[in-house]
Amino acid sequence: MKKKFIAIITIISLIFISCSNENEDKIIINFWAMGVEGEYVSRLVSDFEKENPNVKVNVQQIPWTAAHEKLITAFASETLPDAFQLGNTWVPEFNSLSTIQPLDSLVNSSLIINKENYFSGIWDTNVLDSTIYGIPWYVDTRVLFYRKDIIKEAGYTEGPKTWDELYEMSKAIKKLPKYSKTFPFFIPTNEWLPFILFGVQNGADLLKDNSTYGNFSGKKFTVAYSYLMKFYKEGLAPTDLQQVLNLYQAFGEGYFTFYITGPWNVTEMKNRFPKELQNDWMTAPLPSPDSTYPGKSLAGGASLVLNKYSKNKKVAWKFIEFLSRPDVQLKFYNLVSSLPAVKSVWEDSTFTSNKYMSAFYTQLNNTVPTPKIPEWEQIVSSKIQQYAEQTARGKKGISKALKELDADVNKILEKRRWMLGKE
Repeated sequence: MKKKFIAIITIISLIFISCSNENEDKIIINFWAMGVEGEYVSRLVSDFEKENPNVKVNVQQIPWTAAHEKLITAFASETLPDAFQLGNTWVPEFNSLSTIQPLDSLVNSSLIINKENYFSGIWDTNVLDSTIYGIPWYVDTRVLFYRKDIIKEAGYTEGPKTWDELYEMSKAIKKLPKYSKTFPFFIPTNEWLPFILFGVQNGADLLKDNSTYGNFSGKKFTVAYSYLMKFYKEGLAPTDLQQVLNLYQAFGEGYFTFYITGPWNVTEMKNRFPKELQNDWMTAPLPSPDSTYPGKSLAGGASLVLNKYSKNKKVAWKFIEFLSRPDVQLKFYNLVSSLPAVKSVWEDSTFTSNKYMSAFYTQLNNTVPTPKIPEWEQIVSSKIQQYAEQTARGKKGISKALKELDADVNKILEKRRWMLGKE
C-alpha cells in the first residue's frame, strides 16, 4: 500500500510539473470584461487558444456596477490587465489618465480591423484628437418602439418620421376615447438620454469653448428641450413615473404608445409582452426635427482597449483582432445578443430576417458621439434628470432651469478650464 501511495503521489507530482511547465512556456494575457459580455466571452477564448497554442487568456468578469471603481483602482496600483473593455464614454477618461495605448499603427497594419468596417459614429467615439484608442466590440443605440395597432386607430399606418408627426400622432391618440387617460409618449424624467438625444438631433452643441462651459441654455438645445416639455404640459407624457412601474405591462395596456429604448428590449418584448399583442409593436428609426429622416441617435456600446504599459501588447492586440472577426462577432451575438460592431455581420440572415433589427441598422448609420471629455459621465448622471423633472412638473421654467443647469455644469468643468489654462 505504501508503495502504491508513493507511486500515486509521484504521478500526480509529474502531472503537476508537466502542467506548470506547459503554462510557463505560454504567453499569458489578462483580459477584463464587464457584465454579461464578460460572463460569456470565455466561451470564445478556447477557439483563440486553439489557433494560438502558445497563448493562454485569463478572463476576469466584472459587474458593471463595480467596473469603473475596479478599473480606477487597478490603474492606481498599476495592475490593469493587458486588454480590457471600456464603455465608449469612458474612453476619454482613461485616455486622460494616459493608460490606454494609441492604436493607429496597429490598425493601419491590421488585415482584420479597418475603419471602413464599422459604423462611422461608433468608430468616432474612440477617436480623440485624430488618434484611435479603442476598437468597437459591440454597439448600442436607441430607436423608437411603438404600438402599430394604436397608431392605426388614430389614422396612421407607420411610425412618425418628424418631430411634428410625433407630436400630432400623440395628440390624435389622446383624443381617442379609449386612450384619453393615457400618455402617448413615455419620456422618463429620471433618464438623461431623451433630453440629450433631442438636443443633438437639433444640432445643439451641448458644451462650448473647447468643452469648458455648458451650452444647454443655447438656442438649439432650448428648442429641443421646449419641444419635449410640451408633451408633459399637454398631458401627452406622464410626469408620475409610479404609474409605469412595469414597463411591459404599461406598454401592453396602451398606457403609452411611443418609447425610445435600446436593443435589449427587443428580446424583452418578445418574452414579456402579451402573446396576443406580439404583432402589434414595432421598431423604427428616430424621427427628425426636419425632413432629413431619420433623426440622429447617440453612439453607444463598448470598445476594446490595450493597456499602454502591457508587456504583451502584440499578443493582446491579436486577441482584439480575433474578437473583431465577423465570424466571432456573430458567435458572440448568438451568445449574448449584443449587437455586432462589424457592419458585414449585419448581412447575416440572423439580422436580415429579424424585422425589429432593420431600424437599429438604419439608426446605427446615423449616430453621433456625446462630448468626449472625462467629466461627461458626471454631468449626465447627476444633473440633467434633476432639471428635467423640475421643469416637467412645472416647478421651474425652461429658461431658468437651463441656465441653472449650465451653472452646475460650469462648476463640474472648473478643473478642466484650469488645466487647459495651465497649458
